Amino acid sequence: MTTLVDSFGRHITYARLSVTDRCDLRCRYCMAETMTFVPRSDLLTLEEIVAVADLLIRRGVRRLRLSGGEPLVRRGILDLVHSLGKRIGHGLDELTMTTNGTQLAKAAEPLAAAGIRRINISLDSLDRERFAHITRRGQLGPVLDGIAAAAGAGIKVKINMVALRGGNEDEIEPMMRWCAAAGHDLTLIETMPLGEVADDRRNHYLSLEGVRHTLERRFTLVPSLVRTGGPARYFDVPALGLRLGLITPLSNNFCSGCNRIRVAATGTVYGCLGHDQKVEMRDLLRSGGPQALDRALDRLLAGKPERHDFRLADGPAVARHMSATGG
Repeated sequence: MTTLVDSFGRHITYARLSVTDRCDLRCRYCMAETMTFVPRSDLLTLEEIVAVADLLIRRGVRRLRLSGGEPLVRRGILDLVHSLGKRIGHGLDELTMTTNGTQLAKAAEPLAAAGIRRINISLDSLDRERFAHITRRGQLGPVLDGIAAAAGAGIKVKINMVALRGGNEDEIEPMMRWCAAAGHDLTLIETMPLGEVADDRRNHYLSLEGVRHTLERRFTLVPSLVRTGGPARYFDVPALGLRLGLITPLSNNFCSGCNRIRVAATGTVYGCLGHDQKVEMRDLLRSGGPQALDRALDRLLAGKPERHDFRLADGPAVARHMSATGG
């Protein structure tokens, strides 16, 4: 069976699998305060998610990341992780997860037992009031408890912080120091124009190229050869003992090395986060058979865009929110 290669010669070895579009937070840069979610009956079953994963692994995908929405609010998620964890060493190199951490304290040990060795946790502020404002409804305490539980279970933690001008830019260096002291990596992320939100993203966009130049006046940033399969560029910060990642969809496009596709919780597979180019897999899973699934993936890869076209001035690049695609 042929591996997944797009028309630009890029090998697809990494897939993000969303298990739900639902989330227990409403982060201002990510979601509208009032969201309409997909009916649960439209979601892939856990067994279908495993079937999609098996197909992707057979076609050369080596890394899977579970996402949402918030993956830990999906009923049966720990059973799914256990099932997928059995593929590690049998075609799959790594299984990871992105989470907001609110449900992580009780899930950390089972996730580690199932084979998860790295996890990304969204944390945009260490200030309780600011955290509640950004997330609209979140409490910082349970997230910090979840981070501690993951680290205690032996899972390597990477903190994802969306950098917001006028929102948390003054916390970037404190977050770096906090992560370094705790032994966590940190990745800063530019806000992405996906879906309509109440706030004007232009008012809060913070260029990470500018942040990097500012940090370089205080720290030595050593470009790292480390790659984790995602879009981040990594730097070592020797003075802190920190690995710092930058994800810069707007200020420094990273698409030339794209190696991934995204599977939404409904079975829609997107070739690019910033385009609506897609194939629908759910009905094919239920009635089309393996050859139809392979043909659908081949069509997706043949039309996979070379790059996204994110521009804040033009409003959202696509109407769907990040939670609908899988973060």
